[in-house]
Amino acid sequence: MACLLGTLRSSQPVARFQRCCGLFPAGEEGGGDPAEGARDCGACNGAGAQRRSAAAGRGPRNGLRSGRGPQGCVQKYIVKNYFYYYLFKFSAALGEEIFYITFLPFTYWNIDHSVSRRMIIIWSIVMYIGQVSKDILKWPRPLSPPVVKLEVRTNAEYGMPSTHAMAATAISFSFLIATMNQYKYPFELGLVAAFVFSTLVCLSRLYTGMHTVLDVIGGALISAVLLVLLYPAWDMIDHLLLTSPFCPLLSIVVPLVLCYNYPKLDYYSPTRGDTTTILGAGAGATVGFWLNNQYATPAYTSANFQLGFPLITSKIAVVVLARFFVGIFVVLLTRQLMKSVVLGMLGYRYKFPIGDLEARRRLEVEVPYKFITYSSVGFSATVIVPLLHELLGLM
Repeated sequence: MACLLGTLRSSQPVARFQRCCGLFPAGEEGGGDPAEGARDCGACNGAGAQRRSAAAGRGPRNGLRSGRGPQGCVQKYIVKNYFYYYLFKFSAALGEEIFYITFLPFTYWNIDHSVSRRMIIIWSIVMYIGQVSKDILKWPRPLSPPVVKLEVRTNAEYGMPSTHAMAATAISFSFLIATMNQYKYPFELGLVAAFVFSTLVCLSRLYTGMHTVLDVIGGALISAVLLVLLYPAWDMIDHLLLTSPFCPLLSIVVPLVLCYNYPKLDYYSPTRGDTTTILGAGAGATVGFWLNNQYATPAYTSANFQLGFPLITSKIAVVVLARFFVGIFVVLLTRQLMKSVVLGMLGYRYKFPIGDLEARRRLEVEVPYKFITYSSVGFSATVIVPLLHELLGLM
């Protein structure tokens, strides 16, 4: 068992998977001198280093690509199978902010409030546990070489568990569980869709060289266990969130306390900022859920959007798209506006220019800046956008 775990935790299975999918370091398969490739890649190992630098990619040339990694290291690699390259790059994006900020609001605006509430709560809990676990366990990410690393920002974090795997498992299967009794579609189809979605995201973490096999399996299993433990309490949690007079206060105070008491590291890692973003968005959305229930704000009718049965008409499709684009515009506008306002206020308070990246990483700046910004985004998505939809006749 120890031997198996050691193998799953090593970098070699990740490197073999990349080679099978047509991704090679520039020093292999005729792509250059192996020793040169090793020098290019050797410093591209993230968590554990004292300093991190920003990433900047370079475009392809005859299949040869390169990315600038930590400490200015340049890692060159060759892509021999562009189908897998774009498939897994896209799959990796399904675990990023761009997916959360579009898919989760989409379910609230177009599918069902209860489904959206459950997914957001599960997502917040799962991601917090995953992020904190990384900085407690402090397991390193795969080594490069032999692994090719296609991402750099997350390379500054530790590896175990994979929060991409956790989020993909939590979102896909919580969506399945929350909708299977409310909408008419074959359960087998939903199960396959959830499995394919989570599997693609998990495999993308191997392809991009960001996680070992054990990181990915561990993340998926932790998420599955949390789903099993939380499922019996879903209805009770949902009822308390909608009806308890203490909900708004607790929704703000508890996440803030967790963010300010996040595990400390001996170097800067984006995990605290990412965790604050997630908990802030969840807090703002939760306050919005409570207000909507208390003051009977506009509700979307689930009959407007059925999953496959009956078939979606062109009129419904137009309404769904209109809701989505109007909502996303408001959400992105809110994020940009609040980011500028909050950073400006904090810069004035702590005497630093807005462009000072080091100052923005300080605890007293990063936590309030990200929490206020993304709690405003969550609140806007659940309260402001529905009101605007009603005003525009999109309910």
